[in-house]
Amino acid sequence: MTDGTHQPAPITLNRRLPLWYQVSQSLRASVLGRGPDSPLRLPTEEDLARHYGVSVLTVRQALKPLEEEGLITRHRRRGTFIDPAARPMAPIRLLGSVDAIVAQQSSEEATVLGRGTAAAPADLAEHFPPGSGTAWFRRLRRHGGEPSSWAENHVLPELGERVRTEDLERWPMTRVLRDRLGVRISRITDTVQARLADPETAELLGVPLLSPILHYTGVTYDHENQVVDVARIHYRGDRFSFSVTLEAES
Repeated sequence: MTDGTHQPAPITLNRRLPLWYQVSQSLRASVLGRGPDSPLRLPTEEDLARHYGVSVLTVRQALKPLEEEGLITRHRRRGTFIDPAARPMAPIRLLGSVDAIVAQQSSEEATVLGRGTAAAPADLAEHFPPGSGTAWFRRLRRHGGEPSSWAENHVLPELGERVRTEDLERWPMTRVLRDRLGVRISRITDTVQARLADPETAELLGVPLLSPILHYTGVTYDHENQVVDVARIHYRGDRFSFSVTLEAES
């Protein structure tokens, strides 16, 4: 690959999945995760084949869906170019304050998919009193009219019954708890994992099955160190990247 071309990061291919699909996903993430000054020309098909260790035919299969999505344009004899309008990823920034988390979880539009009460899910039971239930809420978020993430929250039942659906259509749960219900939030513990889209997530976010997803879990504590909310948010991997800022001690 020569200077002046956008160079995708190397990946290790899984031979149990279609090679063209993995190459296509890698290129999609590279295109959408590019820097503002990154070149717009992609390497030649032959260079990409050597880069990924696959055939030129596999590279052509991988490029086809990107062209159909409008992320790239292909010109005979000139090469393949990234469309400058292809939207780069928005960062998920964990900056250490509740206000930062509220800002991160806000969106242009949110649709409440459902709400109810049930026993705490097995993987979240450790956060709630033994045998207790939770109030659950599911929402789909959009930016620019396109699905960007979907979230599910599990909160204490006595708080959940006071949460108004119309507030969740405007604000993230953290803000509803703090500003509407008067919960004194002391801290939020965040975890971000890379996952592949399951059928439900793929359908809600409008992405192919097994697409990369950033899975965020936020555990919110009140001033008495009691868990009041556990949020699980599934971000589109082609729309978001993970960023964290660490301050050096003075």
